[in-house]
This record gives sequence, structure tokens and C-alpha cells, in this order.
Amino acid sequence: MMAGTRSREVILACLIGTSLEWYDFFLYGTAAALVFGRLFFPEADPLTGTLLAFATYGVGFLARPIGGVLFGHFGDRVGRRNVLAVTLLVMGLATFLIGLLPTYATIGVAAPVLLVFLRFVQGLSLGGQWSGAVLLSVEHGHPARRGLYASWPQVGVPAGNLLAAGTLGLVNVVLPDDAFLTWGWRLPFLLSSLLALAGLWIQANIAESPLFTQVSTRSRLPLAEVVRTHPRALVATFCARIGVDVAFYVFTLYVLTYLVDKVGVSRDTGLNAVFIASAAQILLIPFFGALSDRIGRRRVYLAGVIGASVWAFAFFPLLDGGTFPVIMLAVGVALVAHAAMYGPQAAFIAELFSTRLRYSGSSLGYQPAGVAGGALAPIIAIVLLDRFSTTTAISLYLLASLAITALGLAIAPKPVAWTAELAPRRQ
Repeated sequence: MMAGTRSREVILACLIGTSLEWYDFFLYGTAAALVFGRLFFPEADPLTGTLLAFATYGVGFLARPIGGVLFGHFGDRVGRRNVLAVTLLVMGLATFLIGLLPTYATIGVAAPVLLVFLRFVQGLSLGGQWSGAVLLSVEHGHPARRGLYASWPQVGVPAGNLLAAGTLGLVNVVLPDDAFLTWGWRLPFLLSSLLALAGLWIQANIAESPLFTQVSTRSRLPLAEVVRTHPRALVATFCARIGVDVAFYVFTLYVLTYLVDKVGVSRDTGLNAVFIASAAQILLIPFFGALSDRIGRRRVYLAGVIGASVWAFAFFPLLDGGTFPVIMLAVGVALVAHAAMYGPQAAFIAELFSTRLRYSGSSLGYQPAGVAGGALAPIIAIVLLDRFSTTTAISLYLLASLAITALGLAIAPKPVAWTAELAPRRQ
């Protein structure tokens, strides 16, 4: 396909690739909550085993800033499309290998070591993937619709979470517990070979970003230049993401552990609630992205921050009710608030950086926040509840994180003037 690639086709390709990428990443997190503690850390008590499983989950977040720097450099040097294709191939391979990995009972301590290594590779890939998908979409799109166009790769997050929860949930329902723990959990990981095909298709069929191709001079060291020229934008990006990540991983991942271990409901109940709420987010995220084109990124973003802050104190009391309709209400409203933040987020961040430095700038500001936010959120939630014996401690943690996000919105500079506004109009 030539340079005249229509924006709809670019967005669809990025959405499919991002959904499969996040499917792989969330699949690990869901498995960590449900089975990895018993399979890879069987000698630990249940609480310690869960903490260790989530710690390996966090390794992926530690690798994301490294992947962001590495792939960001090449994204600003050689282009968005090829870098995005490479990240999809790497993620697909790493996840496929996790599906083949022997457990502790077979190879001993080598099992968790290999698990951590493959999780690190997953994190490297995801660290570069987000910016590539967002920038391909928004730089192909009409300037007046950046919020909507940039929101479609964001839809890959709930879509991937939906696929991960749904696939594991289906396997869990179809197979008895012994079969699920022995080999059934591997099947969703082996399906990640589809991600490699998505990467190859994008590389062969999608045109490079028209804005990137019009950049007259490309930075030799984009990382160093973006730190020197956009320091305020980097800090604002970091802060704006913190609360969004903490809220998401508490509302969708920690909730699975809480419902099983503290409320005493079946794991199917939590998976089904997350499944349904994630399905709703597929529509809500582009809705809020489009709304930000009409009334402004910060207004929509801040409305989500306020909504999530209030709901943080209703979330756990509702879960404690133990009935599925009430649990569904708790998770559903929480993810509506998250969608209001996540919908405008990609365009908000992209518009803070000039085209020649946008891949490095968005990655460098965005990915380290994943370590401070999403990587630690489930672990901090477990420790807070164990230490204080009340979910109010977790709610206050959510409130503090969202306050940092509000600060990021307040200190963000005005959007920069992009070097070219010749993106093709919607056809």
C-alpha cells in the first residue's frame, strides 16, 4: 500500500496490533493473579506466592522505560511503522515461549528465572509499542480529530484485557481445575503467535507517518534533545499517567485477588465483571477521545480524575457485598471513570512534543510512570490491606495517585506547533 494509505486502515491496523500486544501483556497479569503463584513459587505461603507472582509481573514494567528509550530512538530516527512491527514480533515470541515454559515442579528454580526473563522481554516490547501505534494513528489523522484518532490504539488496552480475561475464563470453565493448572493455562499464551503475523502485516501494508516523512532534519540523539528542550512536557506526561495506571490496575487486576482471597467469591465472578466492563470501555474510550476534540483534553481528563477519586471510596464496600450485580456495578463505574482519563490521554501527550522528537518524548514521559504506577499498584494494595486491615488505606493510595495526575494536567505546557499539518483528511 502506498503513501496514500487511508487513516481508517492505519487506525484499524494499529488497533488490532495494540489489542494483541496488550492481550499478551495482560494475559501474564491475569495468570499471575490466578495460577503463577502455585506453579512457579509453590514453596511459599499463599500471600507470599501471590506477592512473588505479582513481582515478576512488575518486571515487565521495569523493562518498559528501557524499551521506550530504545525504540523511541529508532522511532524518531527511522520511522514509526517499522519500529511498531518489530515490537509486535518481539512480544508475540516472548509470550509464546511463556506458554511452553516448564514449571517449578519440573525444572526447579530455573522456572521462575526464565519466567522473569521472558516477562522482561515483554516489557521491552510494550515500552516501544505504545508510542508507535499512537503516533501512526494520530499523525495519519485529521488535525481536528486527534483526540478520536489517538484514542483508538488506547482501545487496545481494554480489548486486550477482554481477550485475556475471556480466553483464560473460557479455558477455566471448559477444563476441570487440575487440567487448567496442569496445561490449560498454556493455551492462551500459545495463541500469541497471531501477534507476529499482525506485525508482519503492518510492516508490509501500512504507509509511514506523513508528518514524520516531512521532517526535514532528524535528531541524531533524540533522547538527549527532548530532555533539553521539553523538560516540562516530560514531567507533565509522567505525572498525568500515574493515577490513571494505579486506578486501572487496582480496578481490573488487584480486584481479582481481592474478590477470591478476601470476599470469598469464585474467580469466575471477578473475571466476568472485568470482562463485561472492559467490553464497555471499547466504546467509552473513543467517545471520550472524541469529546476531548470538542471541549478540550484537560476538561475531559480532569472529569475522569474526579470521578475515579470519588469512586475509590465506594469501590471496595461494594465489592464486599459479594453479589455479582453489585460487583459489576463497582467495576463498571470504575472503568467509566478510567475511560474518561484514558480516552484523551494519548492525544494530550502527543501534542506536548514536536514531530521530530515525539516518539522519544512520549515514550520517555509515559513509560517510567508505568513503573511508579501500574507495576507497584497490585503489590502496594496487597501490602496496605495486610498492614492496616482496611480497604480505606487502598482508597487513600488511589486518591494520592490521582492527585499527582491532576498536578500533571495543571503544569502541562500548551500543545506545540507541529512541523506539518498536511495529514490526509478523513475519507
